[in-house]
Amino acid sequence: MAIKISKKIKGYAVQKPEDKAKPVVAPVAAPVAVPEPESNIIQMHEKVERPDVLIGSTYKIKSPLVEHAMYVTINDIVLNPGTEHELRRPFEVFINSKNMDHFQWIVALTRIMSAVFRKGGDVTFLVDEMKAVFDPRGGYFKAGGVYMPSIVAEIGSVVEEHLKSIGMILDPELGEEQKRLIAEKRAAYEAKAKKKSGAAPAGTGTEGASRADEAVQVTGEGTSFPPSATMCNKCNTKATVIMDGCATCLNCGYSKCG
Repeated sequence: MAIKISKKIKGYAVQKPEDKAKPVVAPVAAPVAVPEPESNIIQMHEKVERPDVLIGSTYKIKSPLVEHAMYVTINDIVLNPGTEHELRRPFEVFINSKNMDHFQWIVALTRIMSAVFRKGGDVTFLVDEMKAVFDPRGGYFKAGGVYMPSIVAEIGSVVEEHLKSIGMILDPELGEEQKRLIAEKRAAYEAKAKKKSGAAPAGTGTEGASRADEAVQVTGEGTSFPPSATMCNKCNTKATVIMDGCATCLNCGYSKCG
């Protein structure tokens, strides 16, 4: 039996009689994982309908600029529940207070914020915009020694805290080295203050006691910054003291001297 070769021979092999008896097995292709179509993943947009029940949190704001406290409620919607693409996103915000002097701008603010939340996308820019609002009458220090330039700025701080809790804003934690440095600075300052109070001359017991109290007096919830501390330009907390001729923050560790 003659076979005509019409193409160039690139290689050859000799077939033995025993090879004819072996069955030819076709290679089995490995199973390919079919990803879930992106069209099935629900993203936040303005056409997402509000469910009957939403989960949320309420935050209290007590400002010295107003007589009554404000209560900020932020409700979230859960998208793609029970799947690996589950997301929790803010859906609406409400602000309630006994004080009706600011009723109009509070209603306007909450409606605009809720509309931005429902648009979807990156809504974290609201935090920066609101925290940059300054009151012409001046700001105030809230509990913990953190400076707030206005009530709107504190509302923005509440929104930031909420977005951190649901994972939309990542809060960088202090490293172990930085935590150790802050603890050392705080211990050194308190030891220095106690040493000064112990070396006070006779007849100045009251002054020495006040200096000792200054080192441990609580200025906010869970904080122990000296009341004579000034505001830190980095973390906006009233925790900057003078140590070894250099301004040092006892909250974040920032120092002008490096």
